[in-house]
Amino acid sequence: MTLDLMGVRAAELFARCFGHEPRWQAAAPGRVNLIGEHTDYNEGFVLPMGIERHTVISADTNGSREVTLHSTATGSTASFHLRGPLKPGEPAWSNYIRGVIAGFQRQGRRVPGFDALIDSSLPYGGGLASSAALEVAAATVLEAMTGNELKPLDKALLCQRAEHEFAGVPCGIMDQFTSILARENHALLLDCRSRLGIPVRMLDPKVTVLIINPNVRHQLADGEYARRRAECEAAARELRVPSLRDATFDKLTAPRCRLDPVVFRRARHVLSENERTLKAARAIQASDWPTVGQLMYASHASLRDDYQVSCPELDLVVDIARALGEKEGVFGCRMTGAGFGGCAVSLIRTEAALQVTRKLGDAFEKKLGLQATIFSSHPAAGARLLTHP
Repeated sequence: MTLDLMGVRAAELFARCFGHEPRWQAAAPGRVNLIGEHTDYNEGFVLPMGIERHTVISADTNGSREVTLHSTATGSTASFHLRGPLKPGEPAWSNYIRGVIAGFQRQGRRVPGFDALIDSSLPYGGGLASSAALEVAAATVLEAMTGNELKPLDKALLCQRAEHEFAGVPCGIMDQFTSILARENHALLLDCRSRLGIPVRMLDPKVTVLIINPNVRHQLADGEYARRRAECEAAARELRVPSLRDATFDKLTAPRCRLDPVVFRRARHVLSENERTLKAARAIQASDWPTVGQLMYASHASLRDDYQVSCPELDLVVDIARALGEKEGVFGCRMTGAGFGGCAVSLIRTEAALQVTRKLGDAFEKKLGLQATIFSSHPAAGARLLTHP
């Protein structure tokens, strides 16, 4: 469904739910990370792009001090007052918006009571930044509602803080930054230390980004993200550097280095992934797709073996893609997102898209008896208002 059609549907659903037309609509895209995984909170490099899947929020003030949110994805409604300091509450998905409202209030911006309907074409928990898209769409609506536009970096940091404090996820800044600053027909090389984003042109019509969602999520994911972050912080302390961004392979492999073997592997992934990400950005600029593909395969192997955040379903998708190979139109494939489920991303020849989609899906279903959801996307633009007064 196109974004325009999503906007029309969300407006109609809002009117049906609340009995009047919405005054504002905002859309924020999800993202797929082409390469650069678990490097953002280590002040490293990432290479995401916005995708043509969005969260849309339709909203209007209601003349009270109460907020009412309805999610079409869950069918549930959240209501809470704005009379005192906001705290996390139920349902859990509402905390992403509660946190954004709290961020506006912290800056001295008066948020009125409002009604909102949330509609999304992003799979929840699919590694495509659905939570960041929800936060950024909410922040974009609140900018219009309060008449105060935030600077992009301030907006990203506000949304990141909302996820830390209200959802309890110690995420890096990549997802929120991408959802705000993504550019059409470009990937975004983001330096997570300087927070400088450099657009990387992706205009080759012969190449398509394919996203494969095995539709699985393992319970092991609970708490593992925070554990990996803590292991990286431990590695940085042992190496006596501010973050793993400052570490080197020489220091990591020095005879006097006595890192715990697990912590060593976590650090090795981060260092090698930063190198791969910078090389991939240069290769994309040069339309050197075979090189990008090999870097993607190497990234997946590192995430599987050193960082240990893959899962059998994602490994199978990558194995199938590798078996198809360039002869069948596949340049490369890797898991994307935090891991333990979520999606894989692949670079393929555009002319082979239908064939690759069919062969990947058939082979996956034959092996596991499960159906994967597979779709393609061009690099999409960042958050925007769809309608306003």
